[in-house]
Amino acid sequence: MTPLEPVLPDVLRPGLRLVFCGSAPGAVSAARGAYYAHPGNRFWRVLHEAGLTPRRLAPAEYKLLLDWGIGLTDMAKHASGNDDQLPPDAYDPAGFAARILAVRPDAVAFTAKAPAAAFLGRRTSAIGYGRVEGAPDFPPVWVMPSTSGQASRFWDDRPWHALGAWFRAEPPGGGGT
Repeated sequence: MTPLEPVLPDVLRPGLRLVFCGSAPGAVSAARGAYYAHPGNRFWRVLHEAGLTPRRLAPAEYKLLLDWGIGLTDMAKHASGNDDQLPPDAYDPAGFAARILAVRPDAVAFTAKAPAAAFLGRRTSAIGYGRVEGAPDFPPVWVMPSTSGQASRFWDDRPWHALGAWFRAEPPGGGGT
């Protein structure tokens, strides 16, 4: 039996400053083969506005994030759709942890509470935005408001700007611990 191919490839390598982890690619992202590709998604705009990238990237340019020390992955690598459409076993916290520990970025930022809750073993209601207490021997963890257009009522760009400030101020390899 061959292993399933991921919906989108990880954008990971050793030496990254920051890795973003989403839930799973949405339908538009899966169809286009690019992270955060839905036109209503704020991800690429807020990355630039928060100072994480020197210009606003198009979703198809996602691999360029490596040039700025940023990686991408998802908690569900073999499923796509909105959180409420994912199969119950779609999230793979152990696989996510193994991928992150293999490359050891300075920090990890979840792009929504659902994947953070799956990894941290907490209810979404028990998780705040910004830097949160993570697992021992794991890079610092940040939780960001979802950039999905469907999460507009929860949108707040302040945690994104705080992450951008950390990213610009923290020396590479510092981790901020």
